[in-house]
Amino acid sequence: MYILFREKDIPDIHKYDVYTANGGYEGLRKSVAMQPSEVIDVVKASGLRGRGGAGFPTGVKWSFIPKSEPIKYVAVNADESEPGTFKDRQIMENNPHQLIEGAMICAYAIQATAVYIYLRGEFWDLAHELDKCIEEAQRNNLVGDNVLGSGWNCPVYTHLGAGAYICGEESALLESLEGKLGQPRVRPPFPAQKGGGLYGEPTVVNNVETLGSVPFIMREGPAAYKAIGTEKSPGTKVFCVCGSVQKPGNYELPLGTTFRELIFDHAGGMAEGRTIKAILPSGASGPIVPANDKVLDSPLTYEDMAALDTVLGSASVIVLDDSVDVVWAAMKMTKFFKHESCGKCTPCREGTYWLDKVISRIMDDKGRPEDVDLINNIAKNMTGVTLCALGDFAANPILATIKNFPDEFKAHIEKAATAAVEVAKPAAAVERRPPVKRAARDAAAPAAGD
Repeated sequence: MYILFREKDIPDIHKYDVYTANGGYEGLRKSVAMQPSEVIDVVKASGLRGRGGAGFPTGVKWSFIPKSEPIKYVAVNADESEPGTFKDRQIMENNPHQLIEGAMICAYAIQATAVYIYLRGEFWDLAHELDKCIEEAQRNNLVGDNVLGSGWNCPVYTHLGAGAYICGEESALLESLEGKLGQPRVRPPFPAQKGGGLYGEPTVVNNVETLGSVPFIMREGPAAYKAIGTEKSPGTKVFCVCGSVQKPGNYELPLGTTFRELIFDHAGGMAEGRTIKAILPSGASGPIVPANDKVLDSPLTYEDMAALDTVLGSASVIVLDDSVDVVWAAMKMTKFFKHESCGKCTPCREGTYWLDKVISRIMDDKGRPEDVDLINNIAKNMTGVTLCALGDFAANPILATIKNFPDEFKAHIEKAATAAVEVAKPAAAVERRPPVKRAARDAAAPAAGD
């Protein structure tokens, strides 16, 4: 059953007429006939959790917005910067009106005065198409002034960022929306509080996939949504699968699907002659896990991933086969986070620099025996001390690979030690011959031109 990828069942659902002919905007119509607090209660009852990475209960997040404040905003996080994540783009390309409807339901529930859809800079083409869809919705009284005759006004705008990973973090996103440098804010106040949101007003920040799930909940009811997935992780989830698989792509499946089913039944398994070695369940930011039977048979839910000492996150599943050097993979991820660190926090700014420097040395087989402990210590000192989670994300590739694949680090260190021994060996003695007398040497030389 498709909740988000409805184009699989309904061709041309990106068109307004097709979308509305198949239940489109019915969820919004139902919502504006209810009290805003009742809409929040329905979303709470569905158990929907944020699909952007944190997995926080969506209805609870909406309920944090103070009712007494006259100005409130909804910011849609369409930045989609996580390596291996490409789900939000597909939703916006093929089912844009469902995103707009979900954002408007959220806006009505908190009585927002405007919605801003923040897209990463590379999505400029999508922004133009979304603008056309917003205009269609506005012509049909679904966006803008006096929405569906309710007396409630709420315009929707698109805004392009500049392609910075850090702007996927909600407070950095808000800073960028305000035209400032995209860097995380000091909290409290939090975005839902006065002084902490967009332009200092209370703001809900939700991911594209999260809001895209809301129209189904309002149209079909929370029980229908909870009937999919598991008790603690209900609904469907879009799993972005890439790496060493035969059929990479987006797969919308019920939460609770196992790694084994996702990778081997849907994504086609490994290339011929290769075996699965490791999995990154949530792109570069989540801890890597070995692809053993326990992991492969684990349900893909928020709580089951926590039991494996990793996170589901945005479910950008990167699969590594037995040809991949895990130290190399950790180095590549470290370089990414070093590049994307905004530099505001000292532990993240300095930590990513030194992690990159030392792990690159290990990868070049020039590492010292103490280097593994050194980067492990650096990574530990980065966690939990930065303004946003990027410091933790940057530490994860180091901490998890050292924990789960210690032999691969050991092999690089041993190779470096062997190379050092070879360099240190004394040069072989050179056999000394008696000098040849000049006259004899000249006599033995060939004549010019021979």
